[in-house]
Amino acid sequence: MKNYKVLNLYACLGGNRYKWTDCEVTAVELDPEAARLYQERFPQDTVIVADAHQYLLDHYKEFDFIWSSPPCPSHTRLNISQKNRECWKPKYPSMILYEEILFLQNFYNGKFVVENVIPYYEPLIQAQKRGRHLYWTNFTLPNDLNERKTIGISTAKEEVNKLCVFHDYNFRKYKGKQSVTKMARNLVDYEAGLTIFNVARGIFEKPKTNQLELL
Repeated sequence: MKNYKVLNLYACLGGNRYKWTDCEVTAVELDPEAARLYQERFPQDTVIVADAHQYLLDHYKEFDFIWSSPPCPSHTRLNISQKNRECWKPKYPSMILYEEILFLQNFYNGKFVVENVIPYYEPLIQAQKRGRHLYWTNFTLPNDLNERKTIGISTAKEEVNKLCVFHDYNFRKYKGKQSVTKMARNLVDYEAGLTIFNVARGIFEKPKTNQLELL
């Protein structure tokens, strides 16, 4: 049987990929430290330190399924909440997000997912909203992604501690230039990543009745 080839763009530490099986994954990550840790977590994957946006353009035909999670800071609603602070610096929303959505919608023949935050503006292209995220896909997602709930978090230190437990990963191993808190917050929920992957492959599961809550 043909190997199911997957391209995991802006792979970070691979939260979305954590429970995928029976596939051949190529992960692209620009941050060399994040790429190193991803390779440590998934030694069987091919990990490439490169610009994911350009890699997609050059290699999209080689894969059966593509997952892309472009950088979200320029889209997040935090921009609105902080716009009156003296230290706030305005920035344009990055159009990389919409470039990739339009490209995949019109030129790619496989199944794809582009994931990002709910933005501070009305999305320019209609998406499927699930939990705290928007998903642009060429297939229909279930209403329940089996995503676990994180609650009761206060200080940044406490948040990292709880997310380490929640994701069963020590985010303080990361020694790169990005914020450890940011790395921990941005990891895609393992169950949600698995549910989306299974639906893309035509594998359907009954939603779990119990969700794990992080207290």
